[in-house]
Amino acid sequence: MTTAHFFNRQTLHLRPDPSRVLVRPFRPAVEPRDLNAVDKTRANRIVDRVLALSADQVAELLAVTLENFDDRHRNLPEIFERRANEMDRIFDSHTSLSKAQLQLIGAYFLHEYSFEAAALFNPSIVPHPDQSNLEEGCGRFILSLRAVGEGHISSLTFRTGILACDGTVTIAPPARLAGVPTVTARLGDRLEIGFDPASDISERVIFPITDMQANGIEDARFVAFEDGGKTTYYATYTAYSGQGIRSELLETTDFVTFRLAPLRGPAARNKGMALFPRKIGGRYAMIARHDNESLHLIYSDDIHEWGLGTAILTPQFPWEFIQIGNCGSPIELDEGWLLLTHGVGPVRHYSIGAVLLDKDEPSRVIGRSREPLVKPAPAEREGYVPNVVYSCGAIRVGERIALPYAISDTFSTFATLKVAALLELLKAGMETP
Repeated sequence: MTTAHFFNRQTLHLRPDPSRVLVRPFRPAVEPRDLNAVDKTRANRIVDRVLALSADQVAELLAVTLENFDDRHRNLPEIFERRANEMDRIFDSHTSLSKAQLQLIGAYFLHEYSFEAAALFNPSIVPHPDQSNLEEGCGRFILSLRAVGEGHISSLTFRTGILACDGTVTIAPPARLAGVPTVTARLGDRLEIGFDPASDISERVIFPITDMQANGIEDARFVAFEDGGKTTYYATYTAYSGQGIRSELLETTDFVTFRLAPLRGPAARNKGMALFPRKIGGRYAMIARHDNESLHLIYSDDIHEWGLGTAILTPQFPWEFIQIGNCGSPIELDEGWLLLTHGVGPVRHYSIGAVLLDKDEPSRVIGRSREPLVKPAPAEREGYVPNVVYSCGAIRVGERIALPYAISDTFSTFATLKVAALLELLKAGMETP
């Protein structure tokens, strides 16, 4: 990796782990194959076969199934039972099902999925709600990552870590188990979902739920949003159906219960929206790209409604001639808004740079990197998508910026940058060469 001289790479790599699995619905499909359709007749034949078993056979088969899978999932009997209840509208009328029959039927309509078997990339980061028992200048954080499994289906997974006072980053190892949330409320594509509060945050996987998300919840850009003394964690992300995309918004205060809703307006038809961490002039503000190459500043009175904004940054240097995008939400400094960017150059070569926006008028660029902070190098550029370094967000901790980023859309790593050195570089970039 070619980097700026003050770009301090950490010696940690977060790599995909195919042993981490969750259970997801199995739907006996109709022909021609439709992943969202269910062959009701075939589903009922499966149920009839289970009901033809004696009570002893049901008990024995359920016990064997649980013995085989129970140590891989939390509360598996409950998951089996919930799945059978979800399928109730598909089944013909079956009365007087025992608990064992219900659970065994549910087991037949689930399958394991290795949600991060292919890639673990495009990380974002926010301060952890719990900053207790840390030395001054250190910070605890929550890291989100895009996990990709079979079929290029993307989901959202989490880690926690600490940036120590000396600039060292440590990441807590993930829990062995993983699971999806329960949908607690649903109105069209607006969802409320929740996890078991006793679960570790690394167990919680937000897997596609709606038809619009069917092929992925991609590239979540998290931000700790401050308003009236209250912190709400928002994330803009891309919902991908397999045919089209839409920007959506995730909201949480505790990383246990989440609300997910589509964004509206012309800007929501594109990828890569990043919310400012507070209102500016009493309005929400967003960095977005809707012309395929430039960054725009958008204001809105409604966090769910986004029109077209004003172009503030266009390609200028060779490493960004194809397009510019954001690498997450702007970071507020005394000197202005620090916005990390990605640029696309020859052979779709992705690099990471930065700009500084005016604190009061963020449409005004007051600092810019002429060269990338980090770009792919021959020694480390192979992967799921070669020649890419990419991030969905960074944070400031004391005198440093903590930047998680992905390499070749395959695995993730970390770097830290001294704020003072970065500001000096950005201001120098605005001077006439």
